Amino acid sequence: MADHGTVEYATATGNDYPAHVRTYESFVHFAYVGILHIVCILFGLAIGGVKGDWLLAAVILLIAVFGAIPGLMSRSRAPTNVAFVVCFLIFVYAAVS
Repeated sequence: MADHGTVEYATATGNDYPAHVRTYESFVHFAYVGILHIVCILFGLAIGGVKGDWLLAAVILLIAVFGAIPGLMSRSRAPTNVAFVVCFLIFVYAAVS
């Protein structure tokens, strides 16, 4: 068998581990915001398609967009979370009424 020494990331030449971590964190953030945005879009389409209330569906879609764009630009999950909660509450209100 080959003799494998210990891997030393901190002393390797050309080490770009911090760049990998930033890329991974950016990907996870983009996926999180994207998934919540898609769920909000599905809320809007469900309200429009099932209940026929396309005006309320358009409001949900606008809230979803206004939550996703700042969420992606600021690297914060707060705008996306707020938009998701508001869209969910509108969805529940429309579903029971």
